[in-house]
Amino acid sequence: MGVKYEEDLSAWAHINAMLLKERKFEEADMEHIIEELESLGISNKRELINRLATLLCHLLKWQYQPNLQSKSWQYTAEEQRYQIQLLLKDNPSLKSIIDNALKDAYGAAKIQAQRETGLVKSDFPSECPYTLLVHTVPLTDLKEPVEEGEKFLLETSLPD
Repeated sequence: MGVKYEEDLSAWAHINAMLLKERKFEEADMEHIIEELESLGISNKRELINRLATLLCHLLKWQYQPNLQSKSWQYTAEEQRYQIQLLLKDNPSLKSIIDNALKDAYGAAKIQAQRETGLVKSDFPSECPYTLLVHTVPLTDLKEPVEEGEKFLLETSLPD
């Protein structure tokens, strides 16, 4: 085959794609192809959780430090919402794990928000106060602070 997986991933991928297109399965590095395909799914899930965590952190900061609200926080939230929409559009199967991803992301968001705000864990709701729905709510409509169990919509629409 020439190029080893461990030495040049890009060249390896190109060569193996060519081999698969030519149906030369016996020459393709099937073990590493399978490994790459499996890791791609994990990568996409991690990206979704990380983007949700960044978005949730900024929503928490927006609600719990209204006197410090900034365009930067607003732009970060908007960018994450946009990137999440693109990720879900390109990977529709991620919609099936969105509820669990939101829960996982909220744990990370609370830690990040604590670090960035100086507030303590108990200042934030124990469960995520946001839900992902097709409808949207402007960031400026979020009130502070949230009551335990109160839910707000994330301004992220899920593509079909």
